[in-house]
Amino acid sequence: MERVVITGIGLVTPCGSSRDETWSALLAGKSGIAPITLFDTEQFRVKIAGEVKDWDPLRFIEKKKLKEMDRFTQLAVGAATMALEDGKLELTDEERDDAGCFIGVGLGGLETLERTKQTLLEKGPGRISPYAIPGIIANLAAGQVSMKFGLRGPSYCTTSACSSGAHAIGEAFEWLRRGRATVMIAGGAEATVSPVGIGGFEAMHALSRRNDDPEGASRPWDKGRDGFVCGEGSGVLVLETLSRAVKRGAKIYAEITGYGASSDANHLTQPAPHGEGAQRAMRMALRDARLSPDAVDYINAHGTSTGVGDLAEAEAIAAVFGEHATSQKLWVSSTKSMMGHLLGAAGAVESAVSALAIAEGKIPPTINLTDPDPAAGPLDFVPGTARERSTRHALSNSFGFGGTNCSLLFSRFDG
Repeated sequence: MERVVITGIGLVTPCGSSRDETWSALLAGKSGIAPITLFDTEQFRVKIAGEVKDWDPLRFIEKKKLKEMDRFTQLAVGAATMALEDGKLELTDEERDDAGCFIGVGLGGLETLERTKQTLLEKGPGRISPYAIPGIIANLAAGQVSMKFGLRGPSYCTTSACSSGAHAIGEAFEWLRRGRATVMIAGGAEATVSPVGIGGFEAMHALSRRNDDPEGASRPWDKGRDGFVCGEGSGVLVLETLSRAVKRGAKIYAEITGYGASSDANHLTQPAPHGEGAQRAMRMALRDARLSPDAVDYINAHGTSTGVGDLAEAEAIAAVFGEHATSQKLWVSSTKSMMGHLLGAAGAVESAVSALAIAEGKIPPTINLTDPDPAAGPLDFVPGTARERSTRHALSNSFGFGGTNCSLLFSRFDG
């Protein structure tokens, strides 16, 4: 089978509207969480989120095209544009038939849906925009990216809640290593900082209510955690077969070496006891990569800052990695402590972070971890400050409602 490498990264997150801005903020331990500005929160108990600041879609999209796109699609097109530029990717017309695009999205165009419902109620069905449905449906992120760049290979959306972006990368990896494509643009996008998005999660008592301390609200594995912080953004990777990347002299951030996916088959929102489903996904990724647990240096954890979820993941990591984890040789951090939870985009953004950790030899911290929950065990969660480490193998975890789990393994490419 073909080997698969990452040759381009594009990021639009609450910590910055580019790869470099986001990465620098994460290493500095700088939070992108702040009071919500995208809608009036007067009637809401939750008033904070991780918004993309000063977003200007005209940097990437023609003005006449904007009417076709919800915010999540705009963010995806922006991240994809930067990924292709970063990767200096050029395709011949013939190669476009073997170049595809998978963009995972959890919820789709809530902003367009809400606006369309308002138009229906106030003005009637005759005034609904013909672009309403294309704006709402989740696969239009991949569709718009494919159209913009002429990618005529497979194009679709993986929708698996908070694992969506990770599954998109895993499936793109499968297409490439089986020789069914030579280039894949893969990632995730989400924009649900809206009344329905915040109101829905608020009704589930899933969100932090630290409105008076937005930057301190997301605190994975801390005793004071009180829920996750909703975020928005997009992460997109250029993936290529190793043979193609080497032939064109591409910069290689990392190699994808393992992909694991499982289902808890347990509960609507709660993880399986002992993180059993997460354990199986991680073990599957290790087997796929033919690695022993003690070969992994870093885990970018799902780490959402929820009471049950954080402990289940910590228990799963300890079970899979054993003494390698409990003796703190394995480092684990949650960048959601700075960005919030980007839902369908989270796994893609965190895959990019894992690749950068390998390429740059730096591990971003878990901020706000000032009073560790002893129930999380003796794992090293890299509290407070980034560290340097020569990282050969990194794992990224993504878990979602419905019990869906995805683990991706990334490795340093040494030729």
